[in-house]
Amino acid sequence: MRRTAPLAAALLLAGCGLTNDLVGGGGNARLGEPRPQAPVTGFVVTPVPEASVAAHEVLQKGGNAVDAAVAAGFALGVTLPSRAGLGGGAVCLIDMPHDEGGTGRPVALLFPPGTPRGSQAGASRPAAVPQMARGLLAMQARYGALPLAADIAPAASMAGGGVPVSRALAADLGVVGDALLADPAARNVFATPDGRLLQAGETLRQPDLAATLARLQSGGVLSFYQGHLADSLLAGAAEAGAGLTATDLRADAARYASPDIVQALGAEIALPPTAAGIGTRAAIEALANAPDDLAGAGRDAIAAAAAARHVTGFGALPASAGYAIADAKGGVVGCATTMNNLFGTGRIATGTGILLAASPRRVSPPLLSVALATTDGAFRAVTTGSGQAGAPLAAGAAMAESLRAGQAMPHPVPAPGRANAIACSGTLPGAPHSCAAAADPRGGGLAIGSR
Repeated sequence: MRRTAPLAAALLLAGCGLTNDLVGGGGNARLGEPRPQAPVTGFVVTPVPEASVAAHEVLQKGGNAVDAAVAAGFALGVTLPSRAGLGGGAVCLIDMPHDEGGTGRPVALLFPPGTPRGSQAGASRPAAVPQMARGLLAMQARYGALPLAADIAPAASMAGGGVPVSRALAADLGVVGDALLADPAARNVFATPDGRLLQAGETLRQPDLAATLARLQSGGVLSFYQGHLADSLLAGAAEAGAGLTATDLRADAARYASPDIVQALGAEIALPPTAAGIGTRAAIEALANAPDDLAGAGRDAIAAAAAARHVTGFGALPASAGYAIADAKGGVVGCATTMNNLFGTGRIATGTGILLAASPRRVSPPLLSVALATTDGAFRAVTTGSGQAGAPLAAGAAMAESLRAGQAMPHPVPAPGRANAIACSGTLPGAPHSCAAAADPRGGGLAIGSR
């Protein structure tokens, strides 16, 4: 059964990179006017303001944390394709109430950019198997309260109508420079008519991606991986030199797994069962014993993550991004996304608008860092970390400080890490006024909280 909820009566955005509160209106309705509706409790933090607003609007329309997380994931594919696109993938931690498909314990959902089955020997720019749609739709199918089309609608609207280039995307464009414009399809998206890269505040339009999202709204996951949309994707990827096959699209799957669990700081903290999760666990355990030794915790995190991958250390690692959602009933989702390189391969599958992630054969996998804390089954905090090798410490330090202080990330995490957080001094459900969301103050993200 699909559930509905009232819309918030007012929306107040206080700024970017900080904790922001959204408060619903009150008072009595005048004759002939709609009755004021109570605001919906929910907390959202993403690296791009428009993605945060899209996710919060889905909460206000009756969606749960998963609906909002799906909306945020697709919205980031439009607004931050350098780090989160349909051609890439992610790792998520999910904790939903029993009446929305949850088990009372967090689960991990793993859908990083996939490794093609073939050798890709003839590919000029080998690409990963696109996994983002598969993972987001798997999450939505199991836990979502709204129709899939409603969760994708904000992203489709932004892709077709245009959206301002965010500070985060502008910074990434500045890193890759004109190299991105070597691909004609990418140039059509990321450059102005006179051939220069888009700047912060200028309009990013992606009509081909809007059409792809519309087809995904109507056709669902099978259309993306086996139907007409899959045929278009493979044809466009071939033009982009990606080396992908129909077997590649059909073979990979999003995978649910039991998270790693650490008991620390008065909470049960769930972590992905990955090298990044092991590194984040090491950081949390170190900080539980020595709260001020961030440098030591960072060394422990990297050593543990490297050992989990059977390597002695890390060179350059791919970029990532993180976002988190919590709803009124204590449903929580935290995700870390990647394209296995800034802007992936730098090429778009012709005619689809899908920027292709780099093949895992060509890069060291990123450290996709997320942590989710509960106490007696009730939500306490969720954190995400980015910053290449600094990601595990970022997620771990944000979690340790949030639990100790009873507030979302009271201090910035050590550079080069960046973190986002939602935390409560009480718990959800039960004490929403004790909760807040916080975006890393050094980025351009937006945290929204309505209580």
